[in-house]
Amino acid sequence: MSTMLDIRNYTKTYGGDRKACDNVSLSVESGDIFGFIGHNGAGKSTTIRAVVGVLDFSEGEIYIDGHSVKTEPMECKKITAYIPDNPDLYENLTGIQYLNFVADVFEISAADREERIKKYADRFEITSSLGELIGAYSHGMKQKIAIISALIHEPKLLVLDEPFVGLDPKATFILKEIMHEMCDKGTAIFFSTHVLDVAEKLCNKVAIIKQGRIVAAGSMEEITEGHSLEETFLEADNE
Repeated sequence: MSTMLDIRNYTKTYGGDRKACDNVSLSVESGDIFGFIGHNGAGKSTTIRAVVGVLDFSEGEIYIDGHSVKTEPMECKKITAYIPDNPDLYENLTGIQYLNFVADVFEISAADREERIKKYADRFEITSSLGELIGAYSHGMKQKIAIISALIHEPKLLVLDEPFVGLDPKATFILKEIMHEMCDKGTAIFFSTHVLDVAEKLCNKVAIIKQGRIVAAGSMEEITEGHSLEETFLEADNE
């Protein structure tokens, strides 16, 4: 398996001395579903935003499939998809217009985009709503459009920030199914979550971040050592 995401000694400082992330290092291999766990303010979103090129950083290195996020940003973005916790979509476009816009950006052929949009829109049961303006969608509908737009170019690395927030139970189940299918094809998935029982069932690897530092990282079996992920997280949190 090849390393798809390699974070080396990433540090992000705000206001001169406050370290939001302190010497963060972890790697995600092809086929991994890697859970990134921590309290609000622990450094999850700061790390994720640096990975996808939204947040500049000066200390450390981040590589996606061997390409530097700093020096080869376009190469990284071509093979990465990012779903933020609160997707900011173009609300004056219809769902299908937005998906075609994303497909244009990634230069996806007409045949491929039609097949992929149909497949995922049918699974999320929003095909009949694709002609409506995104501004009229519920939060859950917007989340589904954001997910479909992230899958349209078949990324090698899928990065998600709290992906299950706002999804109903059926959509959550479908997204977990899709994540497994993508990993079976070699995609690497890196996502943050508060939902520890979902992470425990879904992930093969996990990292726990506390006050900007990684306090545990490895396979689910190594990290939990026969305990639940919740017990492991609370124990790490009390140290």
